[in-house]
Amino acid sequence: MWRAFFLAVGVYLMVLGLECLGVEQVTLKMREPPPPTTLPLEEPKTEGPQRKITPPRWAPWSLLSCGAVVCLYSFTIPTRFKK
Repeated sequence: MWRAFFLAVGVYLMVLGLECLGVEQVTLKMREPPPPTTLPLEEPKTEGPQRKITPPRWAPWSLLSCGAVVCLYSFTIPTRFKK
């Protein structure tokens, strides 16, 4: 169970690092519920406030390397806890 947990965490960190390597900026658009007084034929506005996230320059390589180390650690778990 611990091996699968650490392997999943390592793979997740490596995927997140690859995503940070491929993007410069991420814009999250939050949706607000439509106002209660809209007409039935009127299309409700779905745009709300936006949040922009810019990953720092060190983030992609740090996430990739930490993920690789955690994956390598997960491969050694069965040999370390043998009875």
